Amino acid sequence: PPTVLYAEMPPVEIVDMRQELRAGNRSILSRSLQAELVSTFQAGEQAILFLNRRGTSTFVMCRDCGHVVQCDGCDVPLTYHERVNVLVCHHCNKRYPIPDTCPECNSKRIKYFGSGTQRLEELVQEFAPRARILRWDADTTGHKGSHEAIMTKFAAHEADILVGTQMIAKGLDLPMVTLVGAIAADTGLFLPDFRSGERTFQLLTQVAGRAGRSERGGRVVIQTYRPDHYAIQAAAQHDFHAFYQREIAFRREHRYPPIRRLAKLVYWDKKLEKAQIACADMAAVLKHRVEQMGLPGEMVDILGPAPAFFARYRGNYRWQILLRAPDPAEVLRGIPIPFGWRVDVDPMSLL
Repeated sequence: PPTVLYAEMPPVEIVDMRQELRAGNRSILSRSLQAELVSTFQAGEQAILFLNRRGTSTFVMCRDCGHVVQCDGCDVPLTYHERVNVLVCHHCNKRYPIPDTCPECNSKRIKYFGSGTQRLEELVQEFAPRARILRWDADTTGHKGSHEAIMTKFAAHEADILVGTQMIAKGLDLPMVTLVGAIAADTGLFLPDFRSGERTFQLLTQVAGRAGRSERGGRVVIQTYRPDHYAIQAAAQHDFHAFYQREIAFRREHRYPPIRRLAKLVYWDKKLEKAQIACADMAAVLKHRVEQMGLPGEMVDILGPAPAFFARYRGNYRWQILLRAPDPAEVLRGIPIPFGWRVDVDPMSLL
């Protein structure tokens, strides 16, 4: 049975955006969310629209079946590299050609996805021209006191709809907010990080908690192309136990933490070739070290070298190695780490 942590949580509706497309609705606002926005506005209540912009890279998805192209050995979404026009796994560096059709349903409706809160604000204003809208994201909170100014305005009901990123996911207790909409609830699932499901579940659970914090009650609408994903389903049902069971099974299958520990080694250099050579040399050193320690192959994995998720940052190329082992610090002990390397044992993110 679902785990109940609160006396009452708002009802959650999952909207399958594939069905919206089939019905002729090409807006990023589903028909259900549009109707809820109208109802909320007419009742003099407030709404929060959440768009998780952590998915900064382009991912490839079929708009008919919702399939996201993934690495067949790592179960993580592939990232499109425009310069070389290939899909790359940022865990193991395996490369794949750009598909002409969906490998799941053979549809030709393949698309590269990306969206932002500014465009969402414009669309909502077009849909509801009389609504007063505030936007809360990195672009609108760049100066001192901007967070407080936006919150003060919204709390004083000087706006009807608040559009924002993960900044709005927690810490807001506004009794007039009766509707929360998660616009692209699955965006985080497409990041090449084994914690993507966990972070999606966490964010959606936090976002859902913004609605119905008074006797007025509330509603939550989750829009997704992956309505059957366990992170989406568990968040909608407020079921922490069900999420844990599925997530730990995934991590056990692929030996991700907490089953094994990770170390991320990233090399930075102005020259791409130098970064590639340094990474190849370090991988050879690590393999030799594992052999010296007599560790069985199934206990240790050296993934890469591969380009980092952010392959170029502030003029530097970034290549990385992932070391997966029961104790990666023990494997690294005694290995000289030259200048240019950044080593993170038990990293919070692989991006």
